[in-house]
Amino acid sequence: MRPFEYERATDADGAVALADAPETMFLGGGTNLVDLMRLGVERPARLVDVTRLPATIEETEQGLRIGASVRNSDLANDGRVPTLLADALNAGASPQLRNLATVGGNLLQRTRCPYFQDVTKACNKRRPGSGCPAREGDHRNLAILGHSPSCVATHPSDMAVALVALGAEVHTSTRTISMLKLHRLPDDAPERDTVLEPGELITAITVPWHDDRSAYVKVRERASFSFAVVSVAVRALADGWAIALGGVAHAPWRAYAAEEALRDGASFADAADAELSAAEPLRENAYKVELARNLIVSTLEELSA
Repeated sequence: MRPFEYERATDADGAVALADAPETMFLGGGTNLVDLMRLGVERPARLVDVTRLPATIEETEQGLRIGASVRNSDLANDGRVPTLLADALNAGASPQLRNLATVGGNLLQRTRCPYFQDVTKACNKRRPGSGCPAREGDHRNLAILGHSPSCVATHPSDMAVALVALGAEVHTSTRTISMLKLHRLPDDAPERDTVLEPGELITAITVPWHDDRSAYVKVRERASFSFAVVSVAVRALADGWAIALGGVAHAPWRAYAAEEALRDGASFADAADAELSAAEPLRENAYKVELARNLIVSTLEELSA
């Protein structure tokens, strides 16, 4: 592991000031970052510990405002949290990791693509311009939507998928960003997971108040500590549905085509087909198209019953 400086911040302004040095990263729970440092994937010159920033959950007119330092387990167990978000949090990782992981860190965790995590392999996300061997190699659990010739990785967060369906907003040290716009598709710059600028710190998330008729459903390869093969977050709206998919793209995927089809009176199956007509599966992950279709349909049927 590369030697690094360690600084501890007590407020957001102090954290941002400490992050002014080159090759600096913020440290939350460290459940992803520390692993990547051990693998040699991340090699920061300085870590700024932000776990001592206020970890509050406050009721506001706009909704529930959640501090970025709140632990995943504490958030999931707060009775004011929408069931959709609590279920997504409890579906992630293990209880031990949820006790350490922070809300801000959860949003910024990086892909588990095996080529990204192996420094002996080429990876455009880790080393831009080196290539994407996953396209012809091991891609069974990788993207079917929104990928590019540069990258077919998927975003691993369960919580982020729920927040997209909930219409949440992310507050940073400089601005407020819709959850719909926080994460990027790979295009020709897959090394950028989000729209955040260097030194920009997530400080809080606001989840709007709403009727709690919703569901988060996750399909995984084993019962515990496994990332989604495909997941779906569905929320009933006054005039339709909000639908987001996980495990299928470089970012949480909002199913706009399916939502529009449902507003126009389409059946659940036809709406799912409308969304997944844009899928471009690779050699070994076409099964995800049918899996995502069935998951959308069954979840809508369950909520409509």
